[in-house]
Amino acid sequence: MRKSRGANLAAVSAGAVLLASTAVAMAVPAGAAAAGCSVDYSVSSQWQGGFGANVTITNLGDPVSGWTLTWSYSAGQSVQQAWNTSLTQSGAAVTARNVDYNGAIATNGTASFGFNGSWTGSNPAPTSLALNGVACTGDTGPTTPPPTTPPPTTPPPNGPADITVNSATRYQTVDGFGAATPIWGGTWSTAETQTLVGMGANQLGLSIVRTGLSPVSSEWPTQVNALKTAKTSGSGVKILASPWTAPAAWKTNNSRTNGGKLKTDYYDDYANHLNSYVQYMRNQGVAIDVTSVQNEPDWHPDYDSMDWSGTELRNFVRDQGARVQNTRLMVAEAVNMNYGFTDPTLNDTTARNNIGYIGGHLYGTEDSGRLRPYSLAEQYNKPVWMTEWNYHESDGSGSNIWGNPSNLAVWNETLDDIMRTVHKSMESNWSAYIWWYGKRYYSFIGDGEAAYGTTAGAPLKRGYAFSQYAKFVRPGYQRVALTKSSKASPLEVTAYQGDGKITLVILNRSNSAVNNAVIQAPQNVTRAEHYLTSQNANAASQPTSVNGGQATVNVGPRSISTVVFTL
Repeated sequence: MRKSRGANLAAVSAGAVLLASTAVAMAVPAGAAAAGCSVDYSVSSQWQGGFGANVTITNLGDPVSGWTLTWSYSAGQSVQQAWNTSLTQSGAAVTARNVDYNGAIATNGTASFGFNGSWTGSNPAPTSLALNGVACTGDTGPTTPPPTTPPPTTPPPNGPADITVNSATRYQTVDGFGAATPIWGGTWSTAETQTLVGMGANQLGLSIVRTGLSPVSSEWPTQVNALKTAKTSGSGVKILASPWTAPAAWKTNNSRTNGGKLKTDYYDDYANHLNSYVQYMRNQGVAIDVTSVQNEPDWHPDYDSMDWSGTELRNFVRDQGARVQNTRLMVAEAVNMNYGFTDPTLNDTTARNNIGYIGGHLYGTEDSGRLRPYSLAEQYNKPVWMTEWNYHESDGSGSNIWGNPSNLAVWNETLDDIMRTVHKSMESNWSAYIWWYGKRYYSFIGDGEAAYGTTAGAPLKRGYAFSQYAKFVRPGYQRVALTKSSKASPLEVTAYQGDGKITLVILNRSNSAVNNAVIQAPQNVTRAEHYLTSQNANAASQPTSVNGGQATVNVGPRSISTVVFTL
């Protein structure tokens, strides 16, 4: 928000959205496990010769640990770029397989992926889809009858659970946790990028990198090396590109700064500008996964900025959105998640189908009552990303407290403000949380400013705390339900499942430890890991004990912990 932190195509009609729930239930012998599924295949956007599609699989049978979805096209369509799946095609036959982080689908659970494709004469939805060889009708085969005598029950090995994970109840799919590169000049070095996105020791595991989309194409090369490094050094890293302004000549105030609106007769030029950036980066080997239409359309400072209303954003994505290809569009990155800038797009079928994500910033969002689920976005299956927040009030007059890894004021702000809002964002069913600059004295790695005492490129306390989410809750994991005992009531906990793991992130903002906390998993645990960050510890490994489906941990006072179960 603050600089210190940082000829028209025809509109896609409502008829372009195609839904398919298909096929015939597989017959299974009496006494066999249930098998069944349903599939929603939707064309989210369509333009001359191309289209984007989203696919959601619902597993109605017994849990699966890996999936293959198959279908055939009837009109010569072909698949191209895909996300959240490994996609191949032979003739008309298409095969989509899970990737390493989304292979497990519980009973009544879902897995989703998307892709872009091409078409010529027509683009009908496929009419027969099969999951692991089972045709999907929305029905199941027979299940094993229950025993006439219930099995004997045994007490839990470690006693009653303090936290019980219920993976049958699922919420949002997580897209990731991230931070921004410098927006005006400069970039991350290769080593700094690896520290931010890498998964090794003293690396932070960020899975989203936000970058600026300059109005001047000669500035685009600046970030190429950092973005390429992020894609190759991280795991499933997504890139979000956010423009602060259109070129000055296209705006009503003829300036890059102080707001000003995009002239309506330049809407097509602006769409082509966004598309040109995406294609430029793609040619450099950098896929831009998400492209925002505008950073903070409701903030008009004396630096790069541009003013939009919610209606104007709707009109732009409705009429021009299909021009921006090989990416998914986002609206609106308003300062405080103001629904007035996103509701108009969500309520318009064509505009809605031309976007993939809803974005917003955290400034004032909690005070205005919008740090909560966004029901309209959920209704239309549009993931909500928190794409910027910058908060560092603990330094007062600008002391060098940030270079002291155990400074109490820094830790209190990190735990009580930053990590608390990450927790609340996840409980609000948001799919991503993106901090402001990743490299800054108050952020995740130091910038070397002498006045603040940090070392350039070295991980900071706030980075280690954020890594308790970023490094262990990976893209494609789904948040799942849990219950807590009275003993665990001081703890703020969210749980996630994916990649054969269950991960819990635990905030203990009280001044007392919760020792010998028993965590109950839905099934036996083969391994448990526990990492903790506190005023005096940085993602430090902690002892755990495992017995069947339970693990016992000690949760220190004023700390953030991550417990990872391998199932």
